[in-house]
Amino acid sequence: MQALLDAIATMRMPLDAQRIFHGRGGLYPGCEQWTLDAYPPVWVVTSFQPVSDEELAILHEALSARWQALSPDTPLNWVFQYRHEVQADTRLMAGSVPDPHVVTANGGNFRVHLLRGQNHGLFLDMAEGRRWVREHVAARPGLKVLNLFAYTCAFSVVALQAGARHVINMDMSGGALGIGKQNHHLNGVSAGASFLPHDIFSSWGKINRSGPYDLIIADPPTYQKGSFIAEKDYARLMRRLPDLLMPGGHAMLCLNSPKLGPDFLQDLMQTEAPALSFVERLPNPPVFADLQPERALKVLIYKAPD
Repeated sequence: MQALLDAIATMRMPLDAQRIFHGRGGLYPGCEQWTLDAYPPVWVVTSFQPVSDEELAILHEALSARWQALSPDTPLNWVFQYRHEVQADTRLMAGSVPDPHVVTANGGNFRVHLLRGQNHGLFLDMAEGRRWVREHVAARPGLKVLNLFAYTCAFSVVALQAGARHVINMDMSGGALGIGKQNHHLNGVSAGASFLPHDIFSSWGKINRSGPYDLIIADPPTYQKGSFIAEKDYARLMRRLPDLLMPGGHAMLCLNSPKLGPDFLQDLMQTEAPALSFVERLPNPPVFADLQPERALKVLIYKAPD
């Protein structure tokens, strides 16, 4: 884990929530299992393989030494998560975690929860996607946005901050949308947001009645039984886009699967919604660099005909 230890030894005091070390990208041989994230004032070390007590002790020593240099008058707070298959074991290793825990990112405030569940409430690899939404909406004030698989509604927050007229957030998880409502309240953008705890594929009538939309964002899980399976369900979503988008409207399609590359989305779009033109694939944050870019997060922008 030497590359991880080197990253800890040289890391700076973070202000925003961010990834510090991304071994998963394959650029650090021998460290593929490791990631290090900052959710100030807490560090989160994640391993995708089992870890020994000795390794955890080495990490604790490294984090303690660096924290002593960065902020000697405050306690070190860090969490360890071991991810295996679809489960996660999480442990508080030192200090404490704020409750509620609010972090900043992309100019917004967001609630996170580090000690429960596999996901923490804010996807750090989607920073460029949130930046694009903010800039796109700011250049076109008054847009109507549909945020599908909204999770905790970070896209909605930045869109409303940038001047969107209305954002409809839809997700099967009422709990995630509840955190999303709190995120809107934290940022003073509750007006203009709607929250629909529904199965998207059973709610096209409601979605259609509220449309058409200037921007549609779809950030589904790759595989979530009973909700979305990319290989089967992305086509069903895509074929709805032409009727849901305003002339000249845009769609942001996201896919976080190491097994499915950008060609998967592009080929499906050519089949299911050929009238929409491909605009660009957004870059991922530099810290998420991957030896095989097709395995990394895919965020593709499409545009409807004028």
